[in-house]
Amino acid sequence: MPVPVIHANDVTLVRDGNVLLDSVSLTVRGGEHWALLGANGAGKSTLLGLLGARTHPTRGSVRVLGRMLGQVDLRELRTLLGHVDPRHPLRSPLSVREVVLTGLTNSVQPVPRRSVSAKQRAAADRLLDTLGMGGKEESRWPSLSQGERGRTLIARALMPRPRLLLLDEPATGLDLAAREQLLDSLDTLREEHPELATVLVTHHLEELPASTTHAMLLRGGRCLASGPADDVLTTDQVSGCFGHPVRIARSDGRWTARAQRVGRG
Repeated sequence: MPVPVIHANDVTLVRDGNVLLDSVSLTVRGGEHWALLGANGAGKSTLLGLLGARTHPTRGSVRVLGRMLGQVDLRELRTLLGHVDPRHPLRSPLSVREVVLTGLTNSVQPVPRRSVSAKQRAAADRLLDTLGMGGKEESRWPSLSQGERGRTLIARALMPRPRLLLLDEPATGLDLAAREQLLDSLDTLREEHPELATVLVTHHLEELPASTTHAMLLRGGRCLASGPADDVLTTDQVSGCFGHPVRIARSDGRWTARAQRVGRG
């Protein structure tokens, strides 16, 4: 069995007197692709922040890539992770290739006087091709659609060849075509990098790639269910998670959720 990439044990996070996570445990192994689902405020992004070494738990333990939070420099650990934030603060007109190459230094702008090798440029172009951005290497960041930016940022996060990729609502704001391009790209990426582990946050089941293997349902900072995706993403459990009766179906590997009529007395 693959060694865990993430092991969070009985994690609680309290901030300003508010319990944001309450006794949550999660183990992610290489090659697994997890989805964190729940309504707004359920604790999904808070948990992702812990997994991405952006904060410490109040209680419990989190081990990322074999390193225990609280016993390691968080800034150093973050350089070993691929964390995709759709709110990337870039403002200058870098080319797509230049944006991807900043993933080597975990910086927004290219580091002055740091040279990039032909091998590194070729690696950036291969990632862009995998993510459906082939032929756009010289396109400028301000001219990209939101979907193209999202796929560029995933390529950027993968440049250091991390074992773990974290995606915080990557399909937010995308139209139908852009969303489907993104999900197809993630499926291709996972197929071409079978050792990679991913954790994706969303509150829409339609935004889950077909390659999703595991899921966790969060509600009010607590884990309601966790495990293989088909065992967790059921009508009863998802209805309980979102506090509304929905009917869950899966076709061609993708999930859908439809509201169920509630009988009137």
